[in-house]
Amino acid sequence: MLAWLRDLTSRERRTMLACWGGWTLDGFDQQLYSYVVPTVIALWGMSTGAAGTIGTVTVVTSSLGGWFAGALADRFGRVRVLQIAILWYSVFTFLCSFAQNFEQLFILRGLHGLGFGGEWATGAVLMGEVIRDKYRGRGVGFVQIGAAFGPGLAALVYAGLYAVLPEAIAWRVLFAVGILPALLVLWIRRSIPESEAFRGRDESGARPGIAQLFSAFRGPYLWLTIKVSLMVMGSQGGVWSVGFWMATYLRTERHLNATGAGLYVTVQQFGALIGFLLGAYLADAIGFAAAVMPLGTAIAVFSTLAHTLMIVMLLLLLPETRGRAIASLEAEAPVTAAYNARPAVGRG
Repeated sequence: MLAWLRDLTSRERRTMLACWGGWTLDGFDQQLYSYVVPTVIALWGMSTGAAGTIGTVTVVTSSLGGWFAGALADRFGRVRVLQIAILWYSVFTFLCSFAQNFEQLFILRGLHGLGFGGEWATGAVLMGEVIRDKYRGRGVGFVQIGAAFGPGLAALVYAGLYAVLPEAIAWRVLFAVGILPALLVLWIRRSIPESEAFRGRDESGARPGIAQLFSAFRGPYLWLTIKVSLMVMGSQGGVWSVGFWMATYLRTERHLNATGAGLYVTVQQFGALIGFLLGAYLADAIGFAAAVMPLGTAIAVFSTLAHTLMIVMLLLLLPETRGRAIASLEAEAPVTAAYNARPAVGRG
């Protein structure tokens, strides 16, 4: 099952490992906020709507980050833009640990999203150009495992920190840990060369301009762009909504502690890991078009239904939590008193 890894060249393996590391740590940093939502709701008196707005701005800016990073990678190189994107999301995740209110966290998470989306897009392009056709599906699937491994790792770190630190401090330490992905850049700079496809075009003097941003919406690419975008919107809509609110639901409605919620989400991410591997092997076995479009459509439909059910669940089971203190925070009243009292955000 893993014999194909031995057939890869050293360059292919290093590139795959770099992209896997980027996607893993990308997913790690991105998922951190969903775990601290119950904490900031209690500390800052935020409404669930305001907390969700912070999550939304991250996803919206990530789409812009992916779009612009793709164009920048065509002009300046995949490896260079990949490094910048990893540094970008690491630094802004770290800065979130210093946020004092809704507005600051909103801005920092929005800026984080640019790097999050940029890394995802650039890594995918680099993988497609370096891994040979024969193993591309499995290679991309292996890298995609990082999208499950990273959030799962974040859940374990979240469970551990919340078990040993006061909750009013643990959420800041959790964000501070998000600077660690920046260390990956040091290895990428030393070990990962630029793709031959980019080098060949660069040596020819071809430098795409600003019009490259809109190339996916022209000519023969337009209809393909629309179809794939709709498929991804369906699947990602369900994934993000369920994943974002899961920790809050488990803690406020199922009354799990932080450790229990973290372990629950870790098991959930293991299921995603299996799905990534299955899709990867199917893509190589029966072809991308045969595997991706039917499987992707099924996932999109299923995720859309999950998205709808999650909204209903939130409306019925997640009443306004403004001012609802989690038990562990109530016990830390002297600590939380150090935070400036302010009117609740997101409610008139």
